[in-house]
Amino acid sequence: MAKYDETSIKILEGLEAVRKRPGMYIGSTDKRGLHHLIWEIVDNSMDEVINGYGDAIKITLHKDGSVTILDNGRGVPTGMHASGKSTPEVIYTILHAGGKFEEGGYKVSGGLHGVGASVVNALSKWMDVTIYKDGKICNIRFSNGGNVEIPLKVIGDTKKTGTMVTFLPDYEIFKNCSFSYTTICERMQESAFLLSGLTIEVVDEEDKKEAKFHYEDGIINFVEYMNENKKTLHNVIHFNGSKNGIEVEVAMQYSESFNENIESFVNHVKTGDGGTHEVGFKTGITKAFNEYAKSNGILKNGQSLEGSDVREGLTAVISLKVPESLLQFEGQTKGKLGTPEARSITESVTYEHLKFFLEENKEISLMILNKAIQSKNAREAARKAREQVRKGMGKNSKERVLSEKLAKATGKNYEKNELFLVEGDSAGGSAKLYRNRETQAILPLRGKVLNCEKASQNDIASNAELKQIEYAIGAGLGSDFDPRDSNYGKVIIMTDADVDGSHIQILLITFFYRFMRPLIEEGMLYIATPPLYSISNNKETIYIADDEELEEMKQKMKGSYKIQRFKGLGEMNAEELYETTMDPAHRRLMRVNLTDAALAEKRIHVLMGDHVEPRKEWINENVDFTLEDDFRK
Repeated sequence: MAKYDETSIKILEGLEAVRKRPGMYIGSTDKRGLHHLIWEIVDNSMDEVINGYGDAIKITLHKDGSVTILDNGRGVPTGMHASGKSTPEVIYTILHAGGKFEEGGYKVSGGLHGVGASVVNALSKWMDVTIYKDGKICNIRFSNGGNVEIPLKVIGDTKKTGTMVTFLPDYEIFKNCSFSYTTICERMQESAFLLSGLTIEVVDEEDKKEAKFHYEDGIINFVEYMNENKKTLHNVIHFNGSKNGIEVEVAMQYSESFNENIESFVNHVKTGDGGTHEVGFKTGITKAFNEYAKSNGILKNGQSLEGSDVREGLTAVISLKVPESLLQFEGQTKGKLGTPEARSITESVTYEHLKFFLEENKEISLMILNKAIQSKNAREAARKAREQVRKGMGKNSKERVLSEKLAKATGKNYEKNELFLVEGDSAGGSAKLYRNRETQAILPLRGKVLNCEKASQNDIASNAELKQIEYAIGAGLGSDFDPRDSNYGKVIIMTDADVDGSHIQILLITFFYRFMRPLIEEGMLYIATPPLYSISNNKETIYIADDEELEEMKQKMKGSYKIQRFKGLGEMNAEELYETTMDPAHRRLMRVNLTDAALAEKRIHVLMGDHVEPRKEWINENVDFTLEDDFRK
């Protein structure tokens, strides 16, 4: 058994400046940053599980806003450190102190090299750590950002092992934030999928809710979960292999959908930006399918399938374990794997196993290949149509498609330019009249666009409204889309503040998610939030976003005032529309973020797909219906 005691812990530098610049360590001080505190402590527990120690983690949200993470791993070392401090004090107060820098403590690790525990302590009002190890229960308590309040001491005897960390975040740093039970459950379910046999419990004491996640078949169950409401073509294909200490595990399954959904992880950390392992996987499956198709006479005359063809309708989970000595990430957030060896090893494992599967399962192989060839034909047809448009051939020329609709921005600084997709010709006319012509372009939309969850790229290419959006942005479509070619730094959806407006937003977001996803990933897609009311007295007119804000403003204004409720953008005059919804100095924009790709994929398919029952079930569980607004006078 690998040695893991006080000699395993190395100090690189002291804990400084975390409270002054928390964003440098956890990304932000909003809700995402608050939850990052939990992920950092949970990552340490996960590292124990990955390395074969412990199989249970419990997260408890307390009524006072604190949280407890308990595991049954080995327990952090409790002896005296060479620095003269107790080892737990070193781990929880010294930045870059941990057992992950030296061989022996951990074989593989997903945590942030010991940064996490001390950073969480620095950003907490208090932290209490109880350690179950070597037959003893030890406790140490910190307060006010990492100061030792009660030094390490033995408080009892035990037969179990593990670590329990309870902390209260400093809500003066994380203002107007609270932990979300749903967010935590979603993240923990993902972790349970990745570590088969692990049991994770989440308990919310305030709302008296609890959930337990345990999956014996790991990433096979993960793929089944993501494809739960899709019509699949076969059972999940599962394989693994290893070389030079890198372990590769893959689960994959095709469905009748047109969309590709690949989730990748390294040492249980999500690599949202992909990396060498994803490249290797994609190369491996493309090579395997092309070889099979050519050797069986399905593709002839030098034809071949592109990667996007063989990935249409594919859902896959790629999970790697990479030793610390080989682990390379690009960027501070660990979003992209950079380890060169991971590419060739993942490609080799994928190609060899898939090649064998295709030979042994002819019926399934032909079904998948037929889908890939249909994708190839549709892709080539769509590309030819776009090329004809670019050359200005016939009625469908790009200029003709856009000339009547699009009011272009005159400025050439594309990063500063904005494209407003506006609901209706009336609002579009007002927006054109009072916009900033140098930076703001207006494209009015007629009615509701196509539901792209049920459409292929060929369907998109023949849809007039979506074709206008594609040409206006000018960066391609589907696998050809490149956000760097976009004519606009911001694409802004501007619809009425009503049910129809919300539906148009959802349809457009689905289009961008399916066919211009990098636009979302690069933070270039926004939703305008026009006011619902204006309230005015003799002195001023104030525009109000919602009912709650209206009530607050009524209390502040006191006396006589006039309230106007806007039913749509078309009710505002051009100056009003610009001032409230388009002027960068006063408008409110919501950026569309993609934080959990697996969950987004599942939600979009349930809410926008063909199957009615899953959608009905989700709506009944998650939406509170009220007739209050319909009868308000």
